[in-house]
Amino acid sequence: MRFEVWVEPVVGELRSLQGWLRSDPDVRRSAVVEVRGSAPRPGEMGTALDMLQLVTGNGWSAASFVLALVAWRQTRPQQPQVEIRRGDTVIVLTDCSDEEIERATRALAAAADDEDQAG
Repeated sequence: MRFEVWVEPVVGELRSLQGWLRSDPDVRRSAVVEVRGSAPRPGEMGTALDMLQLVTGNGWSAASFVLALVAWRQTRPQQPQVEIRRGDTVIVLTDCSDEEIERATRALAAAADDEDQAG
C-alpha cells in the first residue's frame, strides 16, 4: 500500500520526517520511506513538490505510523501541518489532539483494510 505525505512548510521538514520514520522500529520494519517529487496538488500551480512516499507491507500498523508522525511533529519548533493521502482518503494533522489522532488512525486503518479486501 502506498501513502503520500506532505509537510507544510516543506523546507527541510521532509528529510527530517524521513529520518525520524526510518529510525522508528515499527515503521522501519514494515515500510519503505522515500522522498519523491510529485505533481502539484489540486489548486496549486508551478513545479513539482517534494513529498514523502511510504510503501507499507505486512505488519504495518496505522496506529504506530500516526504516533510516529505525532512524535516527530512535536519535536519541530513550528509543529508543521502534515497531510497524508491514500487514493481519495486525505488526512490532515494540524493540532494532534486525541480526537485528530484517533480519526487519522481509523482512516488509515480503513484504507489498509480496503486494500487488503480488494487484493
